[in-house]
Amino acid sequence: MGAGHAHPLHLDRDSRVHRLSPEVKIVATLLFTIVVVVTPREEFAAFAGYAVLIALVAVLARVPAGWLLKRSAIELPFVLLAVVLPFAGHGARVDWLGMSLSIDGLYGAWNIAAKGTLGVLASLLLAATTTMRDLILGLDRLRCPTVITQIMTFMLRYVDVLIDDARRMRIARLSRGYDPRFLWQVKAFAVGVGALFLRSYERGERVYLAMLSRGYAGRMPSPGDATAPAREWALSSVLPVAAAGIAVAAAVLA
Repeated sequence: MGAGHAHPLHLDRDSRVHRLSPEVKIVATLLFTIVVVVTPREEFAAFAGYAVLIALVAVLARVPAGWLLKRSAIELPFVLLAVVLPFAGHGARVDWLGMSLSIDGLYGAWNIAAKGTLGVLASLLLAATTTMRDLILGLDRLRCPTVITQIMTFMLRYVDVLIDDARRMRIARLSRGYDPRFLWQVKAFAVGVGALFLRSYERGERVYLAMLSRGYAGRMPSPGDATAPAREWALSSVLPVAAAGIAVAAAVLA
């Protein structure tokens, strides 16, 4: 797995968050997300506190707010779904600007928007501060099933090869004067996809046999099995612990 492979969401920065071991960041993000999900939707102050925590982590990681907002647009389909809930919900209703809105639907829309946004922002911060290679390494150290991490490793290693194969096949098709643009011309594209699949399958078999001949026994050599030091676990635990404290305080003061 080449060190040069980096996913497009990673930001190369020199920050304390970037230098943390990947497994501690994965666990911290997961626990923070769980706290956000289990928080009752009526605890508005708690969600404001979670947003402050996310902002503080972004500042420490030197991740620009504009970068986060731009890439959080991936949740727009869910936000659009949430907009429909106040109109389609049942139960008690409230009039606002001449519109009759369901109170339960308003709560449901807020629940989806708030929790979805916080979850997306937390995931983006994890991706921005951790390379794809380190994410896989962190999952492996957390005892994620080996078959999953191995598939991810090979996907990362050969995705550039597959993209390059697809590009060469497209150039070859164009050089022969065939550039399908309409639905009834999609046959060439379908044939290309099938050929790419067969070529990838055959390459996978050759690579697997070559690995077996070199002693592969179901697990790739790890660059290092050293676990994260206790201070990194303590530092990363600040985020989920602070989130849990906010949730408890909001429940007590409610």
